[in-house]
Amino acid sequence: MSQATGTLYIVSAPSGAGKTSLVKALIELTGNLRVSVSHTTRAMRPGEHDGVNYHFTSREAFLKQVGEGDFLEHAEVFGNLYGTSQQTVERTLAEGHDLILEIDWQGAQQVRRKLPNAHSIFILPPSQTALRERLTQRGQDDETVIDKRMAEAVAEMSHYVEFDSVVINDDFHTALDDLRAIVRARHLRLDAQQSRHTALLQALLSE
Repeated sequence: MSQATGTLYIVSAPSGAGKTSLVKALIELTGNLRVSVSHTTRAMRPGEHDGVNYHFTSREAFLKQVGEGDFLEHAEVFGNLYGTSQQTVERTLAEGHDLILEIDWQGAQQVRRKLPNAHSIFILPPSQTALRERLTQRGQDDETVIDKRMAEAVAEMSHYVEFDSVVINDDFHTALDDLRAIVRARHLRLDAQQSRHTALLQALLSE
C-alpha cells in the first residue's frame, strides 16, 4: 500500500465567525489532520505559547523571510504580518498528513495559485447581528474597534464566492459536522483512494 499525499485545507472566515473553535474541534475528532502554525509579528497574548499558537517574530525577521521566499503566503491584517512556511507545508503533505491553514482570503488566493489542489472552505456567520454579538461578547474591544471589525468582516465575506465550500456557523455542532463531511468526502475521491489502496485495487482486478 503506497502512502497517499495529504490534502491541504484552507479555512477562512471573518473575525468572530467561530473559525478557531471549529478547527480546534475538527482536529480533535479527525485522525491524521493537523493545523499549520503561522508566523506573525503581533504581540503574544496571555495564554499563548510560541511555536504552538504562532511562531512569534519581529517585523524585521519576518520581512527577511519574505525576501528569501520562505512563505507560501503572507499578508498584513490589522497592522500585523502573518505568513505560512512553504517548506513546512510541503513536508507535512509529503508525509501523508492532511493540513489546515487558517488564513484570510488574501492568503487563500496566494495559496491557490501555488497549490491548486488545495480545498478552500469559507465559514460564515448566520447574520451580521450574530457576528456583532460574538465580537461584543469577547469583551476585548470597544465599540469603535468593533465597528471597524464589522466593516472589515463585510468586505471579507464578499470573497466567499472564491472558495470551494461554504459552511454557515449558526449551530456549532451542525457546522462541525459539515466540516467533517468535507474532509471525509475528500478522502473518498478517486485519486485519494487509488493512492491509499493501490494493492487492494490491483488484487481485485487480477485474473
